[in-house]
Amino acid sequence: MDITVQEFKHCDMIAVKGRIDSATAPQLAQALEAANDGGKYKIVINMSELEYMSSAGFRALLAAQRNCKRYNRGEVVLVSVPERIREALDLAGFTELFKTFDDPLQAVGHF
Repeated sequence: MDITVQEFKHCDMIAVKGRIDSATAPQLAQALEAANDGGKYKIVINMSELEYMSSAGFRALLAAQRNCKRYNRGEVVLVSVPERIREALDLAGFTELFKTFDDPLQAVGHF
């Protein structure tokens, strides 16, 4: 799994490539925590090149969303979610917890 971070004026975009499973989810959690530690609470997660995400990845997303929304500081939004992962998010009941966008520019513009 590869993680790249792009910093914008109002938010950070974290692009995830490959597979997120129990072995790689801690890396995603670390990247999200690093953004929070740096004072960034408005985060866009680009999933356009993501092949698979397990429940461990969902937990990392949920923890980040809780951190970002605490004290109304920001939120995590998802962009370019692959269909299979969107279905899994829907089954887990996560679609109500995250705003999703089809275009990265729209997601960044949301903030």
